[in-house]
Amino acid sequence: MKKSRLATELCGLHLATPVMGASGTFGFGVEYEDFVDMADVGAILSKGITPQPRSGNAGVRIAETPAGMLNCIGLENPGVDVFLRDILPTAGHLAAPLIVNISAGTAEEYGALAAKLDVDGVAAIEVNISCPNVKEGGIVFGTDPRAAARVTEQVKAHTKKPVIVKLSPNVTDITVMAKAVEAAGADALTVCNTFLGMAIDIERRTPLLGNITGGLSGPCIQPIALRLVYQTAQAVDIPIIGCGGIQTGDDAVAFLLAGATAVEVGAENFRNPRAVVDVAEGIDRYLERHGIAHVRNLVGSLDA
Repeated sequence: MKKSRLATELCGLHLATPVMGASGTFGFGVEYEDFVDMADVGAILSKGITPQPRSGNAGVRIAETPAGMLNCIGLENPGVDVFLRDILPTAGHLAAPLIVNISAGTAEEYGALAAKLDVDGVAAIEVNISCPNVKEGGIVFGTDPRAAARVTEQVKAHTKKPVIVKLSPNVTDITVMAKAVEAAGADALTVCNTFLGMAIDIERRTPLLGNITGGLSGPCIQPIALRLVYQTAQAVDIPIIGCGGIQTGDDAVAFLLAGATAVEVGAENFRNPRAVVDVAEGIDRYLERHGIAHVRNLVGSLDA
């Protein structure tokens, strides 16, 4: 793999490749050290961190579906204070930059989280807005442009780190959300989070998941995620990180052509713990095959 042609700049971060491990599928990076050389990983998106520890949802949390998987983990995590004390001292010194994914119940809590994480070892913040706003009757931040903008403003006001907002696909028009958080100061976007779905055990006549519904990910969502990346790229001027069903280098190339500057690999990590590096190597082979000098030349170059 010729990393010189894969090196990627994103919001001032220097990435060895444009391929990252998506939040919730790559732990804190240390879990994958036995499988990949972290110097070959673009970045690590941490498991979601919340203001307080969360035990997650009860019952079955993961269900396999045709060409994908459903999950309703419920943001299980140790909380920001334990993360800072026990996890960051190791995870923050891996060869790959650590981008911390955050979730909260109010815009003010998002801001407070960002302030606590404005420390060495944290390269950037990825803001998960697919969470209910407890002050506004439970409406999801990611479905209300004003609420999403308020969260973005709060995070930006409390950190000097780059702020990446992870958009929900469960909206009528993702470009409305993208423009709202761009105007509020977001430095980049992740497109997109999981799709809401469910599965049923027809013999028992019960939902497969303890939470009834969950987030759908995997190759089944790739064509939809790709379309959302393309539409968002036409609407905003900030960088986009494409995410959704990426398994191979060729998959990643499609997202880059559609307008993504970088990509995140998610569900595929569960099947192949070397997926992040394998995808980067696949992109490199594509560049070699087509005589393309650098991966940046692919970004947004779709002839449409």
